[in-house]
Amino acid sequence: MTTKNKLSTTWLKASVLGCLWASSEIVLGSFLHNLRIPFAGIILTGIGIVLLISVSYSWKDKGLFWRTGFVCALLKSISPSAVIFGPMIAIFSEALLMELSVRIFRRNLFSYIIAGMLAMSWNLFHVLANYIIIYGFNIIELYVNLTKFAQKQLHIVNDNYWLPLLVLLLLYMLFGLIASITGIYIGKSAAKNPPKIINLSVAEVLEIKSRKKDPPFPFSMNWLFINILLLISSLALISFVKWEIYVVVNLTVLVIWIYRYKNSLKPVLKPRFWLVFATITILSGYLFYSINNSYDSAYKGLLIGLEMNFRAALTIIGFSTIGKELSNPKFKNIFMKSRLKNIPVALEVAFDTLPFVLANMPPLKNIFLHPVKIFHELLSQADLWLVKVEIKNINRDNVIIIKGIEKEGKSSFVKEIANKLSLENIKLGGIISPCVYENNMHSGYDIIDVASNKKAALSRIRGGEDMPNVGNYFFNKEGIEFGKEALRIQNLKQAEIVFVDEIGPWELKNQGWANSVNQLTILFEKPMIWVVRESIVEKVINNWSLKNTKIFDIKETKVETVCTYVLSLLNKKET
Repeated sequence: MTTKNKLSTTWLKASVLGCLWASSEIVLGSFLHNLRIPFAGIILTGIGIVLLISVSYSWKDKGLFWRTGFVCALLKSISPSAVIFGPMIAIFSEALLMELSVRIFRRNLFSYIIAGMLAMSWNLFHVLANYIIIYGFNIIELYVNLTKFAQKQLHIVNDNYWLPLLVLLLLYMLFGLIASITGIYIGKSAAKNPPKIINLSVAEVLEIKSRKKDPPFPFSMNWLFINILLLISSLALISFVKWEIYVVVNLTVLVIWIYRYKNSLKPVLKPRFWLVFATITILSGYLFYSINNSYDSAYKGLLIGLEMNFRAALTIIGFSTIGKELSNPKFKNIFMKSRLKNIPVALEVAFDTLPFVLANMPPLKNIFLHPVKIFHELLSQADLWLVKVEIKNINRDNVIIIKGIEKEGKSSFVKEIANKLSLENIKLGGIISPCVYENNMHSGYDIIDVASNKKAALSRIRGGEDMPNVGNYFFNKEGIEFGKEALRIQNLKQAEIVFVDEIGPWELKNQGWANSVNQLTILFEKPMIWVVRESIVEKVINNWSLKNTKIFDIKETKVETVCTYVLSLLNKKET
């Protein structure tokens, strides 16, 4: 098995979390500030606190908080906001304060509460520092005089000029306390409730099978810097020129990006997603008209909505293009040989993840109505992306794929391989899923634990509404658990080779045996035999970042040929 230079798992986790935090800062922050929502900073800081504390119940890495803040701050550096340096400092400072709390008091309820209160309190210190920097220390004297004047007018006898600030600080700490408790509750709930199994319709299965492989992408270091420059300058245009100018220029930029990166941008160009932004434009105009009962106000509202749409389009598509160029192997190899190897990988993960998160960001009302569910989904996405990056870093080169079309006899073929290898005293593990026939009609699949030869029912063409279904098949939950147990790493310590029959469209949607295959790819260093439908072989290779994969077509290959190859891979002579 080929493994690149080992990367810091903590940095990879931080890149994913930093991306999730930055997505709220970039999109939600722009939305709140454009609509002049009061306490926008408190809301955004609260989201960061909830995210970091809730994920701490599954990711307990030392130094995760400050690294997450660092990545989020870097992503914020090219956000749509006109002012970014201050927020970058604030984000990193909040993360540092949270890191300080868990370092001093360990990871427990008390440290999480203190962490949230400290992070939220930074908002007040940040505002005060900004005023002092802008106006100088004379602002303090002005504040004292204003306080005296207010006390005189209100007939208040109190010489404590700092009492209002202390009260404000307590309010910020109260908001931090609420955010901390929310994060603790969500973290505990998410840990107890694993993600639900999703179904795949017949149409979705056929769509996955028929999806063509994207052609090789022409990476370019020049385009990486051009895209960064285009993104920053395009967002700046929105803030400093008339809408007639920025619309023409930014539409040109978007067309250029879509033309060059059309295959990479498919996930973020869904009409339903952009329909939401069009609705925001119309709603913005209507709100301004309703409040002021003026067509001029409606026009102003439409312009604000248009500005928000362009910010969203440029941010989402721009980050996608940068993320694509950052996956350039040449770019990564330069840094892999230096002490800075974690930085480009962390940025690549963050840029790759950001468009995915932005394109799938739930409506605001769902966040408030179902916070546990929404944050649970976000945490599940974080785990998934982390696994994908770890797999990509490994590049497995000892996986054998047995391919064939549906119902062609792939399972029977690999069962013969297993029998012959067993006669060679090879210790086997994994699963095989033979067809089941009733009255000479195909009715589904069973599942066999190769190590113990035990069998269970896996799927049937008929089933109940509570059973997960993929295409025409209904899956037995007990059968799924039976297979997962057979593929568990702890149960395969003695195995010299592992069978996985089969990897199909469901696994490409991160369901079925996907999690087991992920763990095997990362942790099981010995050879594996995967059964894959012919139509999705390339997709499986790409999804699990396989390298130098040996592929056997059952129409053209004999069982003995595969066994001979396996024995050579295991450095054993055939008897």
